This record gives sequence, structure tokens and C-alpha cells, in this order.
Amino acid sequence: MSKPFYITTPIYYVNARPHIGHAYTTIACDTIARRHRMLGNDTWFLTGTDEHGQKIERAAQAAGKSPQQFADEVSDAFRSSWERLGLSYDDFIRTTSDRHKQGVQALWRKIRDNGYIYKGTYTGQYCVYDELYVDAAGPGAPCPDCGRPTETVHEENYYFKLSAFEDKLIRLYTEQADFIRPETRRNEVLSFVRGGLRDLSISRSTFSWGIPVPDDPKHVIYVWLDALANYITALGYGQKDTSKFEKYWPADVHMIGKEIVRFHCVYWPAFLMAAGLHLPKSIIAHGWLLFEENKMSKSRGNIVRSETIVDVLGIDALRYFLLREIVFGQDGSFSFDALVQRYNADLANGLGNLASRTLTMINRYFKGEVPYPSQTGRTPADDAIAETGKRTITGCHGLFDQYQFSRALEMAWGMVAAVDKYIVENEPWSLGEKQDEESRSRLATVLYTSAEALRIVTALAHPAMPEATAQIWAQLGLGEIKKFDLSQLQWGQLRLGTKLGEVQAVFPRADKSAVERMHKMEEQKNGGAPVAAAPLATPAAQAAVKPEPTAGARPATTIPEGKISIDDFAKVELRVAQVKTAERVKGADKLLRLEVDLGTEVRQLVAGIAEAYTPESLIGRKVVIVANLAPRKLRGLESNGMVVAASPEGGKPVLASFLEDVPVGTRLK
Repeated sequence: MSKPFYITTPIYYVNARPHIGHAYTTIACDTIARRHRMLGNDTWFLTGTDEHGQKIERAAQAAGKSPQQFADEVSDAFRSSWERLGLSYDDFIRTTSDRHKQGVQALWRKIRDNGYIYKGTYTGQYCVYDELYVDAAGPGAPCPDCGRPTETVHEENYYFKLSAFEDKLIRLYTEQADFIRPETRRNEVLSFVRGGLRDLSISRSTFSWGIPVPDDPKHVIYVWLDALANYITALGYGQKDTSKFEKYWPADVHMIGKEIVRFHCVYWPAFLMAAGLHLPKSIIAHGWLLFEENKMSKSRGNIVRSETIVDVLGIDALRYFLLREIVFGQDGSFSFDALVQRYNADLANGLGNLASRTLTMINRYFKGEVPYPSQTGRTPADDAIAETGKRTITGCHGLFDQYQFSRALEMAWGMVAAVDKYIVENEPWSLGEKQDEESRSRLATVLYTSAEALRIVTALAHPAMPEATAQIWAQLGLGEIKKFDLSQLQWGQLRLGTKLGEVQAVFPRADKSAVERMHKMEEQKNGGAPVAAAPLATPAAQAAVKPEPTAGARPATTIPEGKISIDDFAKVELRVAQVKTAERVKGADKLLRLEVDLGTEVRQLVAGIAEAYTPESLIGRKVVIVANLAPRKLRGLESNGMVVAASPEGGKPVLASFLEDVPVGTRLK
């Protein structure tokens, strides 16, 4: 019997239409869900929209619409965007739906009947933007999360006895270390709870756009209790048929943005404890997605929409960039330039080129049938690719299990680079011109090895890039990839004599106009405003936005000609790395291929230092690298960064180094 697996996105607040920030979280969850389906698990993937609260009521009024009409339009926009992106969610919950309202009221009654709700009066500050009660000094005091001025609220409320769960929550965080990931978020939550918990107001009586409190309809339920309950109401909690709830709850993964950690990691488990329900198994908080180092702002009219990228480069280009470029859990940067560079380097010149050249040569030399690899003429290079394939399978499984998408894809593309190098060194096109039996046998071995490596990478990458990998799989003559059991993936499963499908280019190279076209498309959608370096809203139910500069902020200074600003310098990410592997690049006297440890990942670099340093002299040495340089290809090898060295005129390069010991991964400032 397959194992149930339940994953959720945050439900997205309908104060703004969807953009690339919202897509980031949903694509990550979609990747996890697709992988679990390939592993044979009975998977349920939930997303949806959060539609109640004072902020929505005011936004609807400003738009001259009813709150329901306003919510309907924006919720439909989210659903349409997800359909356009081909996301494989199983359910889309709306907090204005009857099933959700019934479930929320059932949860309220359960918590109330268990003795954790009482009536009182609240006087204090409230942030309408974050729907957050604020312990602030006085009227107009800024919200600690978003920096906006708060409003003074005085009203009768129902309270939840949050203080009763302080010790239980601390015990949860300490005994179940992986309940909150990454560890930085867990430490933040621990610090917050250890600072003391106060009872939480969980109703509002000064507006009506919400779910009525059972038996007291002049109150509406606090929007966060309402919204958080979606994870169980979507499964039928509070309904007659609870079979889905009994099957899938507790959730395996709640995926959220880091700015809503408190609501999910403190309030939500406390509500569930009070109701006597099981807690989710893990809550994973990712970082912010930045547009050219800043967050996006609706008010500035420069939001980037996923549809723009899909129209120019395709769905998989967006998915691959977000998962490969951004270390999950950390803040990551998006720009059209970086997107196109990554697309050309990894997809057009990488996987796409490997598929095209391998399958085209099988068509040309073996009439489109997978050839028989000779056992007598095997070389160490063939065995090395096979071993790389085995390591890649094991390594990618482990990294995907830990939601380290960037490292998993980096490892898979490391195999792409290894096979590219293998093809260049073995020159199958030259072997194909010869007619002797030995050359023919060798050609068959090289092309089989390359095709099997392509199959391995394609299977591992499918959850992240479903469209392109399905095409490559079909071109390999293997049918529907979604039916493949990923848990059984092994080297050597490509059947001999398999008839290839029609071979077509999967990732045509993008020219310079791609960036310009995407900018123009966004300008048109934003009413003619250029897409500049502006804040990009977080893909979370309610996003925090950094406050605007105050009147006391320093004025901009003029940069002298020939100089750069501190902001320009800050864009270059210099980090300490340790060389783990070093070898010469075949046919290139000046190049060395290095694998360097950055503490959080191991990267491949190609450096022009072979005339100054032998490979063995570099092993274990700490060097400085430019860590955020766009990847590029040198002699068929991807270089993901650049080693920093002094280059005296007419002399050999000298690597930058340190007199004192510096930890690997340290950033230079």
C-alpha cells in the first residue's frame, strides 16, 4: 500500500494578483508533490486563497466592489495563473467557501469546549496590513513586521489562552528539532516563545467581513485562526465525511515564507493542541525572492509575473531558475539577465545540447535504436560515467529529501557536464566516420553510455522540470515519464534496441532580445512603468514589506567618475572556499577544473591557473571565489564562479590567500 503524503502552500492573500513571488513557493511544493508521486506515494497537494479580514474589506470598498466580488476576481486570477503554469495541485481551498466556514466554526467550538477561549476587551495597536495585534508603545507606533503605522483598537474580543501552551511549544521545538526548518527559523521561534506568550485576541467586532463566531454572530473569527484552519478544512474537518482528513492528516509539510513563521509555528500548533488534534510533521520556511536585490512593490507598478517568463522562455525555464539559482531557505535574487544566462548555460547548452547531440548521433549511426555497449572495449572513462551516475542517483535522492533543490540540481547538472566532457574526449563523430569493427564497437559504447546518463538526469530532474523532461523521455523511446517508478532508478536500465522517438530541440538558445522582450511585456502590464529594482512581494499569505526611508535618511551622494558605490561593491559576493578536487582540463594548457567547498555546497569551477599551480598543490587550499557570478562554459565544462587571483603583467597568476585561518564559506566585506 502506498504511503500518504500531504503537502501545502500558504494560502495566498487576495489583496494583490499573483506574480513570480507567489509562484516560487507553489513551484517548490509542486516539485515535491511530483517527486513523491513518482516514488509511489499517495500524494495530496493543497493550495488556495485567504479572503477574509479588514484589509480585504477596505480594498474592496476602495475598488467600488463588494468584498465577495473582489475576492472572487483575485482568487480566479490565482487559479488561472496556476493552471497556466501547469501546477499539479489536488485541491484549491477558498476561505469564503461553505466547507471552510463550517470547518473553522467546528474548530472554534472544539477549542472553546476544551476551555481555551474566554471573552475580554482589547485595547491596543493593530496592524491592518499584517492582520496582527501589536504590543506597541502607543497610537501610530510602527508594526514590528512591516513597519507601517498601526491603528488603535478598542473592542470586545474573544481570547485564546495562548499562554497555557508556552512550555508545550518549547518542548515541541526542542524534542522535535526538524519540526521547523531551517534551523535559523527554529531558533527565532524558540527565542520568541521563551520571551513569554500572552493570550491572543481571536475575534473582531468592528467589521463584518469574516466567519461569524459560533453562537455570537456580532463577532467574526480572527483572520489568522480562519486562514490557518484551511489545512484541515480542505480535508473535510467539520464535515460528515472525514475520510480524507483521517487519511492525510497530519500534514507532512507546510511550506511557508519566512515572514509568517510566528503564525504557523506558534499559533497554529497551539490551536491544534487546544483542539486535541495532531500537529503537522514539519513546517519549512523559505527566504524572500528579490528582484535585482530588492523586494517588489505593487505601489511602484513593477511586479514581475510568471506569465511573462513562460511566454518567452517556457514554464521549465522559470521552474529551473527558481529551484537552481536560489538556495532554499535563504533569500534569493531574480533578474531577467540572470534568468537568460542560466537558461542558456544550463538548459540550452547543457541538458538540451546533451539530449540533441546524443540522440541525433544514435539516429545517424544506429538507425534510431539504442546500441549495444561493448564489454571488451570498455575504458575507465566509461566506468567513471557509470559510477558518476550511481552517485548522482543516491546524492540527488538525499538532497531532494532535504528540500535542497539547488544542490540536487547542481549535482544532476554536474553529471551533464561530466558526460559533455566524456563526449568531447571520446569524439563519437570521429568514430562514426570509421568503418572498422573496433571503432563501431567503441562508438556504440560511447553513445549508450551517454544516452543512459541522459536518462538518469532526465528522471531525476522531472519533478523540477516536468515538460522538457517528458519530451526528452519520449525522445528516448521510453513512453510517459510520470509512470516511471523513481524509487527503482538504477544505472543500466536503458534497454538495448529501444527505438527512439522523434528528436527535436527542447531548449532553443535564447538571444539577447529575450531580456528586452520580457522587460517590455512587464512595462505594458504595469501601465508603461519600467521594471526597475523594486521590492518583490513574498510568496506568502500576507507579506511583510520593508518601510520606506524616513525623513532623516541620508541623501544620495554623487559617485565620482571611475569610482563605484558601496552598493555596487556589495553586489559582488566574495567567499572563502576550500579546494577539494583539482585536475587539468584536456586540451587546455592554462585551465584547471576545481571542485571547491563553500560550507553549504560544493561547486565546480574552471580556472586559468594551470601554468602557475599543479593540481596536487591546490588540494586543501583555501581560496577566494566570486560566488554569485553567472555560470559559463569553458571547454564543455560549467564554471560556477571565479577564483580570485592577482595577475602581474607578464607574470603568472597568484591566488588570493590569508595569513590567519578563516572558516570556509565566510563572506569577504
